[in-house]
Formats: sequence, structure tokens, C-alpha cells
Amino acid sequence: MNFIRTVFFTFLLISSFQLKAEEVDFRGRDILIGRYLEIAEDTKNEFVFPNFPSSAKFEKSNDETPNLGLSKSTYWIRFTVKNLSEESKVFLELAYPMLHSSELYSLDSGKIDNKSILETYSFNEREVNHQSIVFKLQIEKGSSKTYYLKIKGGRQVVLPLILRTENGFFQAALLSEIITGIFIGIILVMILYNLFIYFSTRDKSYLYYVLYIFFIGLAQTTLNGYTFKYLWPSAHYFNNSAIVWFSSLAGISVIYFIREFLHISERAPIWGKLLNVIVALYVVAVCLVVTGNGILSYRFLDLAGFTGAILTFITALKLSLKGYRPAKFFLLAWSIFLLGLILFIMRNLNLLQYNLFTNYTMQFGTAIEVILFSFALADKINILKKEREFSQEQALRVSLENQKIVKEQNVVLERRVNERTVELTQANTDLNDTLNKLKDAQTQLIESEKMASLGQLTAGIAHEINNPINFVSSNIRPLRRDIDDVIEILDAYDEIPGIDSLEGVKQKMVQIENLKNELDLEYIKTELGLLLTGMEDGARRTVEIVKGLKVFSRVDESDLNFVNINEGIESTLVILNYQMGTNLTLVKDLGSIPNVECYGGKMNQVFMNILTNSIYAVQKGNLTDRTPTIWVRTFLKDNEHVTISIKDNGMGMSAAVKAKIYDPFFTTKDVGEGTGLGLSIVFKIIEVHYGTIEVISEVNQGTEFVITLPITKKLALPQSQ
Repeated sequence: MNFIRTVFFTFLLISSFQLKAEEVDFRGRDILIGRYLEIAEDTKNEFVFPNFPSSAKFEKSNDETPNLGLSKSTYWIRFTVKNLSEESKVFLELAYPMLHSSELYSLDSGKIDNKSILETYSFNEREVNHQSIVFKLQIEKGSSKTYYLKIKGGRQVVLPLILRTENGFFQAALLSEIITGIFIGIILVMILYNLFIYFSTRDKSYLYYVLYIFFIGLAQTTLNGYTFKYLWPSAHYFNNSAIVWFSSLAGISVIYFIREFLHISERAPIWGKLLNVIVALYVVAVCLVVTGNGILSYRFLDLAGFTGAILTFITALKLSLKGYRPAKFFLLAWSIFLLGLILFIMRNLNLLQYNLFTNYTMQFGTAIEVILFSFALADKINILKKEREFSQEQALRVSLENQKIVKEQNVVLERRVNERTVELTQANTDLNDTLNKLKDAQTQLIESEKMASLGQLTAGIAHEINNPINFVSSNIRPLRRDIDDVIEILDAYDEIPGIDSLEGVKQKMVQIENLKNELDLEYIKTELGLLLTGMEDGARRTVEIVKGLKVFSRVDESDLNFVNINEGIESTLVILNYQMGTNLTLVKDLGSIPNVECYGGKMNQVFMNILTNSIYAVQKGNLTDRTPTIWVRTFLKDNEHVTISIKDNGMGMSAAVKAKIYDPFFTTKDVGEGTGLGLSIVFKIIEVHYGTIEVISEVNQGTEFVITLPITKKLALPQSQ
């Protein structure tokens, strides 16, 4: 029984030695203590120092820099330090600035000693103003002390724990400041240099590149903790998500830079569409960090960064193999950046030792990358310059060859031109003769149309004047007879003064009364009024016809004047009144419009030609289902134009006829009833007045001509009337 008990306790002792980490012998030199750590994961964040529950399992670390990955858990790290150095003050640095929250516990004479650096603290609240988490340990020479470090999860948990003396700590801090200062200086120089080139060339590649340098610089300095130290020491909330913001913006900027610099859309369109997916991943990462999903945002950031880097490398490699020179520069710069990134990741995965070189591989790779990218952009300018010079050389060579060809051809062309000139001269003479004949024929046709219009005008005037004159002449004979009867009665009254006796006067008055009754004086007076009224109406109608004729004729036709359009329409209707007859209904709606600057006589000719066609359409259409009607309307279209509408309900026009109505000599009238020049002349007159004419017509429904004229316009005289 004693043997079994001895074996059991021996096994427990051996097991305890295997499970428990060794003490850290600190002799004054910097030392990574990752292999001396015991780590317990608190998944529910319920462990309380020093009373850990039985479920708390501290496991020994075998890595110099433990990498616990992305986790929401809380981790407790236990380690024991034995101070073998000459100094009692020891600095413990957690050299991973992305961890913003940590608490250090120890027991000192049975009392709990607690030091905290939380993510809710401003930078100045830290015990040591350093970009990483740093605690001051007080350990007497030759003594040992056990510490418990509480690390809050929520992001990548990497534990590069370093013990340093005070002097060693300040030397390391100074070296870090120098390296970071050099890095920031390179970034600023590259930003200013490329920004200057952008303003000089306006090439969008430089603008995207400047944005990339700016955001990658912020991302790197945020990763090292310097932005929290110098830029926003009090903005702890923003500092917790800044790396996601800047890394995403840097990723988006570099993708747009790559698309512009390598001309992805033209040279590799499919890969360009894949790069859009990477942009979408970065946008999702930003949205997640805004909504408070920190761990998930880191996952998307890692996914976008990894796939984007590989995709960009493959694209640049593909274009390089095709001989595209800018892609070779880009591939070199991107390869160096990826190498620095890979070395940094290998350090975090304990595949490489934690030292000065591996600690700053990202900064070195980024600095070299931005410099090489600047060289690549400059080389692109040189390539464009050489291409332009080559193009100019090619153009000059082609120009010289063309000049030689032109000289050779000039001799042949000159001979042919001379021969052709003789032929053209003869042809020109023949054409001039033909043109003169055509002009004479055109003049004769226009004069024929004018004579036809003049004939219509003369017939209308004769018919219109004949009616009132006949009315006056037919009233003259009865008027003379009535006047003779009145004079006879007046002569009887004139005989009264020569009668001496009163009896004779009475007899004479009786005779006069008998004469008045015989002649029916009351009827004579009534008839005189009627005859005079009729003659007055005939005279007034004659005056109106003469006035309308005067307005229509427009003796000032060759001058540009302000003309009353309504008055011109009225005069035209007076002239055409005889053609309308009694069966045609005329509806006039002449609105209040201003005088129009135009050639009055020409416009009257327009109204007469259109109205003549409308009268013909309603009279020849054999309308049995409706009353032949013509509507004439004028109105103010806007402040600068007036509109004249002439509409009839005649036989209308088909689309084929409508397309030809302005062609000279085209007519639908019977032979001998028209020359086909009326609407052609109308179109030219409207064109000279810079107006428009629109035809709205439907077969068996009618036709409407809509004329729009500018109110004020200095117009040129028509050339063909």
C-alpha cells in the first residue's frame, strides 16, 4: 500500500514538473518569455484573481510568441520571473500594439497588486507612455515573483512578451521611434512627390496612388500604435476600429490604382471584374466594424487582403508575361510588399524568431513598395513619352512618303486637270445656257401663276363691285320718279302766293290735298327712304371693296413694315367673297395680336393661295354629310410669335399627296385649273420670313394649314419671287 502511494505521489510530482512552466531567469538582457508562459482560456469571462475555478486549465506554451488567433475569449497568462539582474525595476512589454486592453495581477505579502491598461483609457492614462502595453515590475534582486496577465479578446491575440531593463527598454523605444520616423518620412515624401506630379499631369493613376500611400501609411502606423500615441490619444473608441478603416481604404485605393495603372479594363477585363469583388469585401468589412461586429470585420479584412494580394499578383504576372513593361515594375514592387507581409505573418505564427528584422518587415516592405511604385509611374511617363516620339517619327516618315507621292502625282494630275478643265469649260457653257433657259421658263411660269391670280382677283373685284353698282343704278329711276312727284306737289304750293282771295286759297288747298292723295305722298316718302338706304348700302359696299383691294395690293410690298395680319386676312376674304358663294360657311376667330414685321403684300398672297385651295377643296369635295366650312383663326402663340390657322372640312389629303404639296408644278386640280406653283410660292414666302408652316390633313376629314411667324425680325428680301 505504501508502495502504491509512493508511486502515485511520484507520478503527480513528475506531472507537475511537466505541466508547470519554468521560471524566467532575467539576467538584464532582453528576453522573449513565450516559452515560460502558462495560458488559460476563459470563454465566459468569469475567472477572478486569485480564486480561479477548477475549470481553469493553465497550459504551458511552447512558442516564443504565442498566437491565439481571433477570439472573443479572455485569456489568463501566468508566468514567474526570477530577477538575477542588478536592477530591481523590470519592464514587461506586450509588443503587439493591436491589443488595447490588459490587466496585470500579482500577490505581494498576501495583498493583490493590480495594474490595468484598458481600451477605454486615453493614451496619457497609461503607466508608461509607449505605443505598446508596458508594465513596470518591481522584483528585488535574487527573488522570484509570479504574475497573472489578463488579456481581453475580440481581435487577433498575439503575445510577444518581452522583459527588459529600464535602459534596454529606452534603447528599444528609441530605435522604434527612429525606424518609424524614417518610414513616415518616406511616406510623406512619396505623397508630396506624387501629388505634385498629379497636379502637373492630371493622371488619375497618381491620385489613386497618393490615396493608397496615405491610407497604407496610416494603417502601418496604426498597427504599430503610433497614431494612437500622436494623432488621437483621446479617441480610444476610434482607435479600436481604425486598423479596419485604414486597411480597407488602402485596399480599395490600391485596387483602383492597379486598374488605372495597368489598364486592367482593356488588358484583362475578367480580372478587373474580380477585383471589384475585393472592393466589395473591403466595404463589407467597414460596414461590419461600424455595426460593432469586430471579429467578423477582421475576418472579412483578412479574406479581402489575402485574396486581393494573390489576385493582384496573378494579374500583374499575367501582364508581365505578355511583355507589358509597367506590369513588370508593379510585379517587383508588389512581390517585395508580399514578402514583407509573409515574413510578418510567419513571425506571428512563430515560424520566424521575433527580432528587429521580423518586427519591421511590414514597414520595410511597404516603404520599398511605395518607392518602386513611384519609379513605375515615372517609367510609365517615359514609356508614354517614347511612344509619343515614336508616333511623331512614324507620322513624319509617312508625311515625307506622302509628300513624295504627292509630287509624283502632281505631274499626272496637272495634265489631267488641264484636260478636264477644257471639258468642264465647255460643259459649264452648256450648263449656263440651260440654266438661263430654265430661269426664263421659271420666270414665265411664275408670271403665269401671278397672271392667274390676277385674273381671279380681277374677276372677283368685277363681280363684287358689279353687285353694289347694279343696286345703285336700279334705284335711280324710281328715285327720280318719286322726286318728280314731290316737286309737282311743291310747285302746287308755290302757286298759293299768287291767289288774291281766301276762297281761291281754300280751293287751291283742296286741289293740293287731292294731288297728294292721288300721288300717295306717304308711300313716296317711305319709298324715298328705302331707295336712299339701298343706294347708301351699295356705296358703302363699294368703299369696302376698294379699301380691301387697297390693303390687299400693298403698294409698299418691297418694304419691311409692321403689318396688321388680321386686316390682311379680312381684305383677302373680301376679294374671295364671290368664290365662296352662299353654301359655304366662314367662321372667323381673329384674336388680339400685335402687328408683325413682314412684307404685307407677300403675306396676302400666302393667305389668298391657301384660302383658294380651301375653297376648292370644300366645293369640289361633294360634301353631303356636312356643311362646307372654312375656319380662319389667329392667336398669339408666345411673346415672340403669332400663329395663323386656316382649316377646312373638305376632302383632305393622303400622306403621299401631303409629302409633295410644296413641290413646284405638283397639283391635284384638274387640267387648266392650277399650275402647281401656289403652295410652292407660299413655302418660299414663309421661309423668307423665317416662319414655319405645318399641314395637318386626313382624307375625307379636311386640312389645316398652321403658319407661325416671328413678331419682330429683320428679314432678307425673297430671292425667287
